[in-house]
Amino acid sequence: MAPVLTSPVVSTQWLADHLGADDLTIVDATVLVDATVLVDLGHDGHADPSSVSYETGRDRFERDGHVPGAVLADLLADFSDPASDLPFTRPGVDRFEAATAALGISNDSTVVVYDTLDGRWASRLWWLFRAYGHDAVAVLDGGWSHWLAQGKPYDLGEVTPTPARFVATERPGHWVDKAFVESVVAGDERAALVCGSPRDEYDGVSGPLARAGHIPGSVSIPSESLRADDGTLARESVLRDRLALVPDEPRTVVYCTSGVSASVDALAFAVLGRHDVSVYDGSLAEWVTDPAAPLVPVAA
Repeated sequence: MAPVLTSPVVSTQWLADHLGADDLTIVDATVLVDATVLVDLGHDGHADPSSVSYETGRDRFERDGHVPGAVLADLLADFSDPASDLPFTRPGVDRFEAATAALGISNDSTVVVYDTLDGRWASRLWWLFRAYGHDAVAVLDGGWSHWLAQGKPYDLGEVTPTPARFVATERPGHWVDKAFVESVVAGDERAALVCGSPRDEYDGVSGPLARAGHIPGSVSIPSESLRADDGTLARESVLRDRLALVPDEPRTVVYCTSGVSASVDALAFAVLGRHDVSVYDGSLAEWVTDPAAPLVPVAA
């Protein structure tokens, strides 16, 4: 019988206690960003997002280690839409089913996701699972760095999953598109807009896009502000205080540069029992390509 989850996040101790359990699949969702592209971004400090180089964490997974029994998810090729011009666009149902089944995950599996960075990639994959109808999924609190810091075991080398069968059921309300966000900005729809990007990007001081700033009416809750010093998610009391900045609206829409860091904000809301949250999948990577789309460039 698969382990039962009681929260969208699990501790390193919980996972260590359940290693080897039936129907438990541990997934490393790491994506590596080539920081060299950030060295020469031009005089305004911005770059075309297509110039940013991403790669899967496969070499790191095999060479530097992974949680015992973990499999590696490829968020670049398998869990994104290859036909999209935008980075990390969510995959269609068929693609998600195939990618999930290839990792050995079935509808009966309990899934725990982690990454080697700050949790954004794990949160993104967690959100995809939730959006496609799988609730038995959680993020490892603190990820790989916290796992190692706690002295937990790890394995090296390649892992070949045994394929399974997974049937996805797409749930409404987990995603919004540009048209919906435009209607919120125009006042035709009621929703709170939350930007999970770093504060400098929200303020328009810096950022990876050709235009910097935030969508009008947004509040800034950077995903990094939701984490404690040790990389774990902040305590619930801290999350409540920080998310209290969000206006009381029937719906909350979170976004960032490409819909990845925003998933950390969505995770924090879920920890507090808030399920009226949607991710703007295209996020600013889509928004800024429209010259007519309003953007607040610099905070007053």
